[in-house]
Amino acid sequence: MLHNVLLFALGAPEVLLIALVVLLIFGGKKIPELMRGLGKGVTSFKKGLQDIDDEIKEDLEDLE
Repeated sequence: MLHNVLLFALGAPEVLLIALVVLLIFGGKKIPELMRGLGKGVTSFKKGLQDIDDEIKEDLEDLE
C-alpha cells in the first residue's frame, strides 16, 4: 500500500522531466492546443458530474 502512495508523490525534478518529454514528443506549437483540449475535457467532466448530482437531488426531492 505504501509503495502506491510513493509512486504518485511527484517532486519538481519528476514534473520537469515529464514536461521535457512532452515538449520533445509534441513540440512547442502543439502544447497550447493539447492544454486547451485537456481543459475542455476537464470542464466537460465536471459538468457531467454536476448534472448527475442535480438528477440525484431531484430524485430525492421527488421521493419526499
